[in-house]
Amino acid sequence: MREPRDINDADLRDRAVAAARGDAPFDRLIHGATLADVATGELRPADIGMCGSLIASVHPTGHRTDAHDIVAATGLIAAPGLIDTHMHVESSMVTPETYAAAVLPRGVTTVVWDPHEFGNVAGVAGVEYALDSAARSAMRILPLAPSCVPSAPGFESTGADFGPDVIAELLARPGIHGLAEVMDMRSVTSRAPRMRGIVQAGLASGKLVCGHARSLTGPELQAYAAAGITSDHEMTSAEDLLEKLRAGLTIELRGSHPYLLPDFAAALQSLPQMPATVTFCSDDVFPDDLLATGGVNEMLRRMIAHGLDPLRALQATTLNAAIRIGRRDIGLIGPGRRADIVLFDGLHSLNARIVLRNGAPIAVDAGASDFPEAFLKTCNLVPLSAGDFAIAAKGPRVRLATISRPRFTEWGEVGAEVHGGVVVPPDGTTMIAVINRYGPPNPTPRVGFLQGWGRWDGAFASTVSHDSHNLTVFGGAAVDMAAAANAVIEAGGGMAVAQDGQVVQVLPLPVAGLVSAAPLAEVAEVFSAVRSAMDQVVAWEPPYLTFKALVGATLACNAGPHQTDLGIADSHTGLLRTSPVLEDGSA
Repeated sequence: MREPRDINDADLRDRAVAAARGDAPFDRLIHGATLADVATGELRPADIGMCGSLIASVHPTGHRTDAHDIVAATGLIAAPGLIDTHMHVESSMVTPETYAAAVLPRGVTTVVWDPHEFGNVAGVAGVEYALDSAARSAMRILPLAPSCVPSAPGFESTGADFGPDVIAELLARPGIHGLAEVMDMRSVTSRAPRMRGIVQAGLASGKLVCGHARSLTGPELQAYAAAGITSDHEMTSAEDLLEKLRAGLTIELRGSHPYLLPDFAAALQSLPQMPATVTFCSDDVFPDDLLATGGVNEMLRRMIAHGLDPLRALQATTLNAAIRIGRRDIGLIGPGRRADIVLFDGLHSLNARIVLRNGAPIAVDAGASDFPEAFLKTCNLVPLSAGDFAIAAKGPRVRLATISRPRFTEWGEVGAEVHGGVVVPPDGTTMIAVINRYGPPNPTPRVGFLQGWGRWDGAFASTVSHDSHNLTVFGGAAVDMAAAANAVIEAGGGMAVAQDGQVVQVLPLPVAGLVSAAPLAEVAEVFSAVRSAMDQVVAWEPPYLTFKALVGATLACNAGPHQTDLGIADSHTGLLRTSPVLEDGSA
């Protein structure tokens, strides 16, 4: 957002100094609060005097009453505005305006937005939309330049291609605050020319260079950090967290994998002090969760509930985060800082009673968003038939390569029968198909087989499919897959569930196939209905086989095999199989 009046304005500083001395009244005074001092780790009574957007004084309670406006805060906790160091607006399937209206009243005053979902679909227009949205927002939105468009070049197709020259141009824009998560890990550590150039552009800009170090350890992790990447949010265990802290990375601890949080809280609480390099982020938040609990504020609440000291948790979400993003004006309640202040009802409930942005109560109106032409009609596919999901093979039997396990995938093999020149899906497998929605007309679905995904009675189709966001379809029967896919195509993008050849539920996401312009409550209600419908299709097995696994199954930059529109891709080993058929004949 455009700050209303820069806090380094000399006249504003004159007023603040005079008010701090007692020679002039404050514009606004918070009276009777308990200050959560994230610098010292103290809870102490304090009043907070403000002049415009600037904090002028933090002083003992009751010493001053001279203010044009007094905010009664007895029984409330005063904390700095919360900062989310890594997130994707698009994952909430609503506009940036709607997202801000959901989290700002909960005390989230600043977010660092990686718009790589929009970038992969709409190219530079997607990043420019993020910049325009940030300039208009009531919340402070700091967009980054997407580093991986596509996330795994040569292994998937997307709507754009950001090479080093495009990245350098984006980083030169004043509204861009750094290089977003560098996901093509193998290319970083092998010093592949394209990724080398992208990372070097980030380093040359002097801005943030953010990471995605999923499953990296030992020499590979050291090499990744040595390339100049300074953060990671892809922790998989407490041991992984500590190794990355010891490697000097800034940790963006995310709330989107809640089953890991108890171990993270215990590990951080066991340390002598809260590391200055631990921050919190939300990463991906589904719309029903956004409506119910918000963004990074829920991560803060959960970490405290799991035993992390509340002041340590607040430090991560405020002061540490401000240091990470290079903003000395926020993240701390103290004289001379920007007056982003949240009054919570308690350190465990963390319900925001009053939120001040730049010294004034927030005024949030979701409003409308003006979408660029590149966001519209991005799912121009012809209807599909059940036959489009068939895999041709010579018989009577074949060996198939499979993608084993959700999330942490491995290569597998299984035998299958061939009837009429077509592979019969083996028992215990789930079909997955990816259809390129950016390329030539009438693309052929690339079909593969998943193992460890349960027994499916129906199908799911989605254009929310990280990070290429091609149309991705899962199912136990081709007729259901065709029905779900066609429902998404007709909606112009989104999600659909089908059973017995009939569509059960559809969530239209016509804006870039990722987002709806509808109100959050409406999007959340329909999304929740999609999730409920999927509960009847497959029996989930947390923590890995969950609904969330559906939208990440094509993330080809991660280790292991992943289905893409080009085949079964394993970017870490350089293997791409255009067909799952390993050998024809009598295997």
